[in-house]
Amino acid sequence: MESSATPRRYGFDDAELLAQPTVFRPGLFAGQTVLVSGAGSGLGKAVAALFARLGARLAICGRDPARLEAAAALLRGLGAEVIAVPMSIRDPDQVQALIERVWAEAGGLDLLVNNAGGQFPQAALDYTPKGWNAVIDTNLNGTWYMMQAAARAWVAAKRPGAIVNIVADIWRGMPGIAHTCAARAGVVYVSKSVAVEWAPHRIRVNCVAPGCVETTAFSLYPPEGSATFYESNPMLRAGDAQDIAEACCYLAAPSGKFVTGEVVTVDGGQQLWGDPWPIGRPDYFRIPHGAAPAPKE
Repeated sequence: MESSATPRRYGFDDAELLAQPTVFRPGLFAGQTVLVSGAGSGLGKAVAALFARLGARLAICGRDPARLEAAAALLRGLGAEVIAVPMSIRDPDQVQALIERVWAEAGGLDLLVNNAGGQFPQAALDYTPKGWNAVIDTNLNGTWYMMQAAARAWVAAKRPGAIVNIVADIWRGMPGIAHTCAARAGVVYVSKSVAVEWAPHRIRVNCVAPGCVETTAFSLYPPEGSATFYESNPMLRAGDAQDIAEACCYLAAPSGKFVTGEVVTVDGGQQLWGDPWPIGRPDYFRIPHGAAPAPKE
């Protein structure tokens, strides 16, 4: 009799997510409104869930209405007020409408977590202009539209605000997903730039750079690619979504009140050592292939 292999499940299910311990006290964000983009799944849902557990009012957005509504139901089950808005951050008009709606319905905004984004594994030589632009338009341009719209609203209202941008572990390059490396590096350095420009307006801007953190998104990569994620750092394991949610809360809470223009890298040491290949490790980089030829005498 043939046996069918059960597809591997990556990341937390909802029950596991809500059971994750936190170092932060209940009610820490009571009375505050937090907007999380890309909150229908993965890191965004984990970030939104932790803020909800800590008392925040949530506004969430994403492109998939069904996923977004399921996430909203989860957050409401935690007692949170939730504004759920299906939209695309690639469209600056939709972004502006989102920010205006949050202010109208919630009376303001305290924190923006830019998590929405995406990429696909592919060798850089094979990118088409359409594929390249799709990643840049979401991960860089869309993030910027959200940052600018939120900041303009805070400045107009003469209120302080904070932004946390979810970026990536760009520090040694990202072969196999070079397009997102370019986009996320842009977000890092525009964040550092406006952290200075916007400091007079009491707006803090920081980034969180996840390494290989296991979520349902691992299933989007070929098995030979996702297998390398567990070899991406000296801990020889993947992180989890709660690691990133906790980092966001640290930056948003009073613990981060004197932090701006910074990148909190949560990667198990990947920036120092590791060899992740989202497209699968090419033969050239497999050991012992790399035994160097003996030097010529």
